[in-house]
Amino acid sequence: MDSGDVWGKRQISWVGSDALLVRVRLFASYKEKAGRSDIELSLRDGATVRDAVRETLRLYPAVTQDGSRLMIAVNQEYQAHDYALSDGDEVALIPPVSGGCSGTF
Repeated sequence: MDSGDVWGKRQISWVGSDALLVRVRLFASYKEKAGRSDIELSLRDGATVRDAVRETLRLYPAVTQDGSRLMIAVNQEYQAHDYALSDGDEVALIPPVSGGCSGTF
C-alpha cells in the first residue's frame, strides 16, 4: 500500500484494479483526535466496515483504543462491522454519547 495526502484528506491506495473508494466521516471527539473531519480510503473490493475501521485506526490510532465497539453508519444507516462496503459509500464513525441531567424538572 502507498499513502499520500490528497486535498488535505488522507488517502490510502490499494494496489490493483479491484478497489473501492469510501469516505470516512469523523465526528465530535473522533474529529478532534484525528485533526480532520473526513478521510478517503481506497480499500480492496469486498472490504467491510471492519476493514475501513481498521485502516482508519491504523492511520489515526488516537481516535479510539477499541475499534470493535464503534457505532458505525454507512450512508446514514447504522450497520454491523461485517457489512460489505460498496464503491462510493460514506462510513460515519459515531462516538459514544453520555451525559444528561440527573435532576428532575
